[in-house]
Amino acid sequence: MFKRNIETQLHKWAENPYRKPLILRGARQVGKTTVVNQFAENFENFISINLEKSAAKNLMESVDEVKKLIPLLFLYANKTQKEGRTLLFIDEIQNSPHTVSLLRYFYEETPEIYIIAAGSLLETMLDKHISLPVGRVEYMALHPCSFSEYLVALNENGLLQVINEKESVNIFHQPLIEHFERYALIGGMPEVVARYAADRDIVSLGKTYNELLNAYKNDVEKYAETNTQAAVLRYILEEGWAFSGQTITFGGFAESPYKARETGEAFRTLSKAMLLELVYPTTNTIMPATSNLKKTPKLFWLDAGLVNYAAGIQREYLLQKDLMDTWRGAAAEQIAAQELKALSNDVGFRRNYWRRNKRGSTAEVDFIWIQDGLIIPVEVKSGHNAHLKSIHQFMDETNHNVAVRIWSGKYGVDDVKTNAGKSFRLINLPFYLISKLADIVRETL
Repeated sequence: MFKRNIETQLHKWAENPYRKPLILRGARQVGKTTVVNQFAENFENFISINLEKSAAKNLMESVDEVKKLIPLLFLYANKTQKEGRTLLFIDEIQNSPHTVSLLRYFYEETPEIYIIAAGSLLETMLDKHISLPVGRVEYMALHPCSFSEYLVALNENGLLQVINEKESVNIFHQPLIEHFERYALIGGMPEVVARYAADRDIVSLGKTYNELLNAYKNDVEKYAETNTQAAVLRYILEEGWAFSGQTITFGGFAESPYKARETGEAFRTLSKAMLLELVYPTTNTIMPATSNLKKTPKLFWLDAGLVNYAAGIQREYLLQKDLMDTWRGAAAEQIAAQELKALSNDVGFRRNYWRRNKRGSTAEVDFIWIQDGLIIPVEVKSGHNAHLKSIHQFMDETNHNVAVRIWSGKYGVDDVKTNAGKSFRLINLPFYLISKLADIVRETL
């Protein structure tokens, strides 16, 4: 397997003398267990237990004093404790609420032990069946692979260096945009990326996509508490992929017979499972960027590759010359949303789009980016600067002079003037540079 960017954050967590047990959160199959196993190579002692196994669960629930539990865990793992640091990984922790409650005592009584916990169904059980110790744990989110991680997997270290240094990025524009378009097609699920890196065969990935989609569908029974809930969840997991990047309404979603309350509850469940995000608009151009939950949200799934396969648009990807033209622009929005999500491992990080709060106005900007107390508009669009009408309207109402246009063209910064006469700087950001958004905005402000 290949190195993931989250390892940098894991090292910072481990070096913090005030660290708490870490809950690693993320959808199923985004690589949580693999990431921890790779990170464990930095420790002299590593114990991994899976609470789906009854013996491991019984052991964790047999002792209340965590200091007595540590030697038993080494015995269970058939390992001798060496001098140095010890990392304990508790997988599928949602299977034992007792073990969840022990996390606070690991924090208080054995701070020298490094604890990471995760669970494939943990997200949907939080606050419903399981309560994490408040103030005694910290969180980190893991997402599908970003474009930079994709380049690492493909051993394209030269192109990765070009992205990181930026000075010569336009010289290598063509190979970079071609790689990004292939990444946008196959997506960032780690197993898919690893298989593609090994074989470079898109057709053979169908089996892996099917396995991933079936795994999510099979979880429905565990998410749902009633037959109706299960039916709605199944429907969304069957039909909902085709609505990626679109504004949706809950009532009668995808021509279903289901009511808004039923569909909304199902979407919120899948959002907790981190399979999708309902991205709501803000109507503000100056902080705070509060989400307006009365407005209709946009639907974005966790991974573009799954969207393309499940919605049946892979062939269109291959036939189109420009990502911006694929699937009426929705494909570009989905992958841009995915790259923006990958910019943060903060569990609370959310995306928003902007909608003008004026009667009769249809002005919308695809995303906003918050930096240094400013709301930066981010539009995924090609074409002449004068055609970015929504960005122009946003800039007339905001308190700064920087906007971002994500596109398939080359990197550059243009000086632009709105119809009302306000001057601002427009960052033309190629898809492959989304990972550098914060740095570029900082340099431009």
